[in-house]
Amino acid sequence: MRTFRIFFNSIRKLSLKKIMRLFSLVGPHPLFSLLSFYATLKAYTIAQQHFPETASNNGVGNAFRHALWCCFIMMYCCKISSPQKALDFCKRLTDMHEELFPNEPLETKMDLHNNKIGMDYFMELLPGIHRQFFEKGFFIDALIKKTHNAKVLENLDDDFGNDLIYLENKLL
Repeated sequence: MRTFRIFFNSIRKLSLKKIMRLFSLVGPHPLFSLLSFYATLKAYTIAQQHFPETASNNGVGNAFRHALWCCFIMMYCCKISSPQKALDFCKRLTDMHEELFPNEPLETKMDLHNNKIGMDYFMELLPGIHRQFFEKGFFIDALIKKTHNAKVLENLDDDFGNDLIYLENKLL
């Protein structure tokens, strides 16, 4: 219930213009939107369980949450549509999230990078597993392992390739 309240309060704070932008993305894709909302709740809950200290700030738990969020969006949307359509929607939704709820430039870079890690990881697994058979467990353990090699982002010019990145110096 607490998680739902957080999301409701976030939406409530949006201006009418931002609500219209959000609706322009989710309106034409109601099933993707519902599945993405469910993915958001699941990723947030799981991140809180594994990283209670850093899941809601700029620590390694946040990096894990963003990558997991994208994997879940992709997984759920791929069950009803093609992987390419799911990827396009996921990218547009997660990029729009950063526009609607702006952060400092380093935080935005971190979130967008970790979102990309999640999408790339899903697409990397896709050839070996039929999209209908993906499960949450495929991502959780692998992304937790990635947190052990997560890097601290200190500069907008930093490039960490396929590593998760975070801002605070808290690993676990």
